[in-house]
Amino acid sequence: MPPDPNRIVELPTRLIHAPIITVEQHLLREQRRFAGVSGEFSWLVSGITLATKLIQAKVRRAGLSDILGAAGIINVQGEVQQKLDIYANEMMVHSLSARDSVAMLASEENEHPLLAHGGSPNAKYIVVFDPLDGSSNIDVCGSVGTTFSILRRASERLDSAVMADEVLQRGCKQVAAGYVVYGPSTMLVYSAGNGVHGFTLDPAVGAYVLSHPDIRMPEHGKYYSMNEAYLERSPGAYRRYVARLHRGELGRRYASRYIGSMIADFHRTLLIGGVFLYPPNDQHPQGKLRLLYEANPIAFIAEHAGGSASDGHRRILDIQPESIHQRTPLVVGGREEMKAFEAEMAADSAT
Repeated sequence: MPPDPNRIVELPTRLIHAPIITVEQHLLREQRRFAGVSGEFSWLVSGITLATKLIQAKVRRAGLSDILGAAGIINVQGEVQQKLDIYANEMMVHSLSARDSVAMLASEENEHPLLAHGGSPNAKYIVVFDPLDGSSNIDVCGSVGTTFSILRRASERLDSAVMADEVLQRGCKQVAAGYVVYGPSTMLVYSAGNGVHGFTLDPAVGAYVLSHPDIRMPEHGKYYSMNEAYLERSPGAYRRYVARLHRGELGRRYASRYIGSMIADFHRTLLIGGVFLYPPNDQHPQGKLRLLYEANPIAFIAEHAGGSASDGHRRILDIQPESIHQRTPLVVGGREEMKAFEAEMAADSAT
């Protein structure tokens, strides 16, 4: 019997209810919420996804190629650069500078901001990033990651030359932020202000696929994460807070988990709850993490997932940065853990 040319069949239910959504499709869908938004933003983010795919490919082959170990160069932070630090930075700069919507880039590995398309009327965005967090873990097959923060130039300055101080914006001004963790799988987590979403890289097709939609940080967890070797050198309020976690005064005894890569430690906190602490100490009284491209994107993700982040005295996203590489203490976690931490800090201030 010949086929009926007018026949239409139903789309299989399994394809309707379980669509495969890539990060690019997700971004395009998000853009529809805003009138007059073009594809500039999704094209910008594609630069980040491209760079991180190149970085993860190099990380995967780290033990098979001459990419392990130190490069013998001291960066602006006074730290010895690893070979992968340099490679990751070059990939981020290369991929993002090809996007004409980017006016300026700022990286942990560069002393000064980099001008991209500052003279272009389309250059509306500033991107700051840490190309490879925890790079010392590479030599022992530990997890590492990339953080990024996207800022918008002030509308009244779009017709003028880009100035270095435009990057010094409070974290609450971020248009979007996120991180990529390179572990047993590679996962991109981002927020553009409408929830937090996670995408796992499928190496078979080379695409980030939505695997963790609408991530919510549990209100309380069972782990805390910090380098306890420095605890006795930290302020008393931090020591008392950790002691309370040990004693179970928040309703449960907390166990310690520490990887040594901020992104990996925060990623666990985001998914299963708890608290991550990087307090000040007598060696680093202003803290050690960088505000613009480490603390701010992590705090942005935490808040949009239902958690919060503090420097011990104020909300991270309210801090007005004074320099590109400004450092800060960071405590970030679920609602219950952060409420107890802030109470401990307030009691310390009252005495």
